Amino acid sequence: MNTIGKNIRLTSYGESHGSVIGAILDGFPAGFSVDIEAIQAQLDRRKPGQSALTTQRKEEDVVTIDSGVFEQKTTGAPIHFQLKNKDAKSKDYNHLKDTYRPSHADYTYEAKYGHRDYRGGGRSSARVTAGWVAAGALVQDFLLKSNEIKIGAFVKQIGAVNLDSSDRYYTREEVDASIVRCPDVTLASEMIKSIEQARDEKDSLGGIIECVIAGLPAGVGEPVFGKLHANLAHAMMSINAVKGFEIGGGFAMSGRKGSEVNDSFSFTNGEVKTKTNYSGGVQGGISNGMDVVFRVAFKPTATIGKAQETINQSGDKTDLEASGRHDPCVVPRAVPIVETMAALVIGDLLIK
Repeated sequence: MNTIGKNIRLTSYGESHGSVIGAILDGFPAGFSVDIEAIQAQLDRRKPGQSALTTQRKEEDVVTIDSGVFEQKTTGAPIHFQLKNKDAKSKDYNHLKDTYRPSHADYTYEAKYGHRDYRGGGRSSARVTAGWVAAGALVQDFLLKSNEIKIGAFVKQIGAVNLDSSDRYYTREEVDASIVRCPDVTLASEMIKSIEQARDEKDSLGGIIECVIAGLPAGVGEPVFGKLHANLAHAMMSINAVKGFEIGGGFAMSGRKGSEVNDSFSFTNGEVKTKTNYSGGVQGGISNGMDVVFRVAFKPTATIGKAQETINQSGDKTDLEASGRHDPCVVPRAVPIVETMAALVIGDLLIK
């Protein structure tokens, strides 16, 4: 299951410490002018080593497109995106060869395949999402220029520091003004301090990313097993470290009355709108023309330097203090991943 999508299909390949990583995008329409700078900009937002709060692995993550594009326009053929791994330090992971990291995929991969790549997590590493971002950034650019659909995500929460966002769309300039990608300057400073403290304690933090899709017309989504929010949930839950997804009012609606959270319709400036947006822009699995608003919860990074009790392949207890280069919090770098995966979902539903 390395492919997602039906009409536009993304196939992912590569490992954290392999020679290359990337993706193949099939089904993308011909004749679209490829803006390589727009693609690279999203990769730069995702790449490691971009600030003191991220892993210090240094990867340029410069993408090459090896097929499917001629004279800077898509041809309709499969598009191949490739990135080279240049700063892999596999010896840093030798101590993990026979040890299962708590809450990591070490044990489950070995249970499934009988063999695992322990170098940086191999195929289970978030490193492989670089290919997803490259392909998804092309689709994101297409949706903006061809359909005027804007997709923007931001960091809503890190640890206990939370932004009450009021379901609004933030520009990339607002989001990227801070290295934690929270558009509220004061809260961003608190988030930075929280991450720095966790890092200094050899620990990690999780958080929440909120994403807003603006400009999506009513009628997008396929009942009953192709619901818009179900497809978004599938894509988001496929991202490394994601443990939760909610749309609109989400879990909080379970403690409210229908009269409090039902979205009443109105006819405004010749368009059908709702007075509130507890539905998150989706009703019956189909978009209603309001902004699509959803949130994605990320767990704290599993690999930490603080001592933890675990076992090795022989079943013997051992204390693990993991070394290597790891993000104390993956959330800021995951913002472009959420955006581009959302673009792949919307593109798959719109482009047929």
